[in-house]
Amino acid sequence: MAKPTVGILHPGSMGAAVAACATTNAAAVLWCETGRSTASAARAARFGLTPVAELAELLDRSDIVISLCPPAAAEDLARDVVAHRFAGVYVEANAVNPERARRIAALLEPAATVVDGGVVGSPPARGKTPTLYLSGPVGETERIAALFAGTAVRTAVLGAKVGQASALKLSYATFQKTSRVLVALAVGMAREHGVDQELIEVASRRSDSYLAEPEYVAKTAARAWRWGPELEEAADTLAAADLPPEMLRAAAATLARWHDAKDDGELTLADALDRLAQP
Repeated sequence: MAKPTVGILHPGSMGAAVAACATTNAAAVLWCETGRSTASAARAARFGLTPVAELAELLDRSDIVISLCPPAAAEDLARDVVAHRFAGVYVEANAVNPERARRIAALLEPAATVVDGGVVGSPPARGKTPTLYLSGPVGETERIAALFAGTAVRTAVLGAKVGQASALKLSYATFQKTSRVLVALAVGMAREHGVDQELIEVASRRSDSYLAEPEYVAKTAARAWRWGPELEEAADTLAAADLPPEMLRAAAATLARWHDAKDDGELTLADALDRLAQP
């Protein structure tokens, strides 16, 4: 079988790294330059992705399109793809709730075939090996799994229903991301009373406690612009299941205090806690 041409929408930190892995089994991996930043262009070049000038060209040439963007943009991006009558396989790999995943699938079908995806783990670089969970039509989920065979992106097929992969992604995010927010609040409270080092010492006796990793608070702050919307999606998922969403909405509101720390790799723990304390 001929190698597919793949389009990535768009080459952010996760999207570019995932797309780079797809180059192993693809004829080419394309990205659209229009409207993207110089940082995106540099990232795409570093990962060996092929630039095209317009979205229409990317869609015309691609057999498979992978959508990896901030959750809030997922549906608008899908509508742009629909407008160009894309008829290949569309991997909806954003951190959206299951209902939104199904809504996006309804937009794209029947012209395109939609595979639901959810990436759990860090971008596949520097030894990281995330898992791309897949659900949807059997033949197409197998095709996407084959695209990443032998790469740093592991794949796992969950079932034939669009929404299953999104549900798993947000279920994990519910615990993992909210736990990190709670660490920030706990360390911030302890610091206010001069007992932060003692708190960390207590937590360090438990090797499985996020409190034993306070340095991760700065990383949490730098990722807050992405994590907050994910937790809002997860809160919607809880509400749809008649489960209380308030804890996740509160965590998202806490993350919003770090919005101006977007991707700040120089942020320290003290800086992050100081910003958290500013309304």
